[in-house]
Amino acid sequence: MADTLTLDPTTTALVLIEFQNEFTSDGGVLHDAVAEVMDKTGMLANTVALVDRARAAGVTIMHAPITFAAGYGELTRHPYGILKGVVDGNAFVKDSWGATIVDDLTPADGDIVVEGKRGLDTFASTNLDFILRSKGITTIILAGFLTNCCVESTMRSGYENGYRVITLTDCTAATSVAEHDNAISFDYPMFSEPVESTAVLSAL
Repeated sequence: MADTLTLDPTTTALVLIEFQNEFTSDGGVLHDAVAEVMDKTGMLANTVALVDRARAAGVTIMHAPITFAAGYGELTRHPYGILKGVVDGNAFVKDSWGATIVDDLTPADGDIVVEGKRGLDTFASTNLDFILRSKGITTIILAGFLTNCCVESTMRSGYENGYRVITLTDCTAATSVAEHDNAISFDYPMFSEPVESTAVLSAL
């Protein structure tokens, strides 16, 4: 992006999608699948640095974890695709270590934890849109997992719902470098402003 990014912290939210131990941490059910891209982009360290700066600047910090009751009663009896992997791996069970937000990004006072995420699009089953509108937020900055799944689904809905959407290319990760790079190269520019976290740091 040639233009310098400009942001008003009072109308901006940083939405952290599924920074939970299943993805972020050794021993997480899905960690090995995303570790290569996490290492390549340095996404966890980049995100921690950005959250600290954004929080200090007055940006609203929002955490969007996905959790399920034991037994996955909230899901179809015949899950397929990415959610089948979650069920088969017994991942993201409420109150488990795997479903807990990674220690490095533990919600701080004033952060908002989005309730009800059960699928891929953070807007679909949660109170995200309600909170954003009630707080007068018009710009959302997205980070998290997976680049081409939950982050992309949320990006598309945010765009459709009239938000300015900024996606962080070095604060996201997918299950392969090819999928990560493909989403950022071809899909993200259609529905968002894809930038590195340094561009947001500069704008703050």
